[in-house]
Amino acid sequence: MKNRLEEFRSQRGWTQQELADQVEVSRQTIISLENGRYNPSILLAFRLARLFQMPIEDLFLYSPEEENHE
Repeated sequence: MKNRLEEFRSQRGWTQQELADQVEVSRQTIISLENGRYNPSILLAFRLARLFQMPIEDLFLYSPEEENHE
């Protein structure tokens, strides 16, 4: 799943560690999310969306074609 996490994090001037601390995950989790290697739990997705004050759909970009690759 694609996301705009790095874009919104950078806009706020946060490091990966600062973002990780705010949502209580490891820096490695943020790195994996930004690189598209990891899909967040629904709880983490909600935490991130709330932190960035936007709907989940604006942060995480869903594509129906991805369903066929799971």
